[in-house]
Amino acid sequence: MKPRILIVDDEVRMQRLFEINLSPKYEVLTCGDGEEALEVIKTRDVTLLVTDLRMPRMNGMDLLHEVRRTHPDLPVIITTAYGTIGGAVQAIKEGAVDYILKPVKMDEMDLLIEKTLSLGRLQDENRQLRQELKAIYGPQNIIGQHPSMQKVIQLIRQVAATKTIVLIQGESGTGKELVARAIHYESDRSSKPFVVINCAAIPGNLLESELFGHEKGAFTGAVKTKKGRLELADKGTVFFDEIGEMPKELQVKILRVLEEQKFQRVGGTEDIEVDNRIIAASNKDLKQAVEADTFRDDLYYRLNVITIFLPPLRERKEDIPLLVEHFLEKHRGIVKKKIAGVSEGARQVLMNYPWPGNVRELENSLLRGLVLCRSEFIEVEDLPEELRQPDKGEKITIAADREGLKRQKKQAQQKIKEEMEKDFIIEALKKGEGNIQRSASLVDMDRRQFQNLIKKYGISKKDFAKN
Repeated sequence: MKPRILIVDDEVRMQRLFEINLSPKYEVLTCGDGEEALEVIKTRDVTLLVTDLRMPRMNGMDLLHEVRRTHPDLPVIITTAYGTIGGAVQAIKEGAVDYILKPVKMDEMDLLIEKTLSLGRLQDENRQLRQELKAIYGPQNIIGQHPSMQKVIQLIRQVAATKTIVLIQGESGTGKELVARAIHYESDRSSKPFVVINCAAIPGNLLESELFGHEKGAFTGAVKTKKGRLELADKGTVFFDEIGEMPKELQVKILRVLEEQKFQRVGGTEDIEVDNRIIAASNKDLKQAVEADTFRDDLYYRLNVITIFLPPLRERKEDIPLLVEHFLEKHRGIVKKKIAGVSEGARQVLMNYPWPGNVRELENSLLRGLVLCRSEFIEVEDLPEELRQPDKGEKITIAADREGLKRQKKQAQQKIKEEMEKDFIIEALKKGEGNIQRSASLVDMDRRQFQNLIKKYGISKKDFAKN
């Protein structure tokens, strides 16, 4: 189907000239003023609008304003005489893609139309890609029916529409980057960049240049000026993954970015202003890192506006069957055989394993199962050995001396104590149906002490509330 071009010019001779020269490649519609053009645009799908500036009734500038309001994606080219070139420049400032001087040279016009349509096709592809990314990374693709995960999904939708800083905390493999992407693609910044900075993967001496960029000659090897990732992410989202690994001397510079949205390139003297949405993540407890003096307290409090806690997989095992089906559906295409699912024995293994690597480890285990299985079901023997024999790889270090033995015994006692405390609190919450005051009274504990233990072990009282 040929692209449809609408020519708007009050001179019939110009309309005819465009028709003769453009009709072999395009479907050409013509009209004599802006009002008539608007009627055409209402009833016909138009690919490109070419309009003169000076016309009776509604001129080209007024037509441009109305088209930008009703059809913001429709490209507009202005034709103008030399005497009104100032108006053409103003039209470009207000949304026209380009202008061409009269008398129009049709070979130049043909090139301009082709360039404009090519740009339009690229913009359409970009829009489609953004829609696909939103479909892939939106909150609807976060798998989990456990109350703790439903709370995460609700928080994503609540914070996405704001510019609020978000801190995501959770063990490795729980899906922190997935949550960050969901926030970005659910927000009004979804058409802008999402830039990931892994603070643990980039050496400290290179991280500053990666973040802020550098000026030519700032250091040996800086042969040209380079934009940093913060600058590249302008109007978009910056995701600081494992921010707890960032060197302290760099943390103070990040604090300024968070507070003022300004920074200087390495070797530079001028402030660069950016508009970044900041999301950070850590598998460390940043509050403990502050107490250990490895993380700045002022940066922690600046980050700790909205905190999303991602529970480990072992605390939401009810979601494992959903995740299994999700990952099998996602990866079935890598093998040329029909895989119906996992056997009952394999399902039991998956449900009983503690998943120290969380969702990432589950996905990798199922990938292995898909590759190795010899029937339509993934069997126990298709799963990694550490899942089948979870205690086999656990090594016990023998103490080298008496002091070492004392430390091991103390650590073992502490672990047992914490497990008992956690089970005790969970049982009390069950009896008290999630009501903290009632639960604390039932076990003869102070309410504040009871609350502190709930917080310590990351227990959600909502999980025990009676519906």
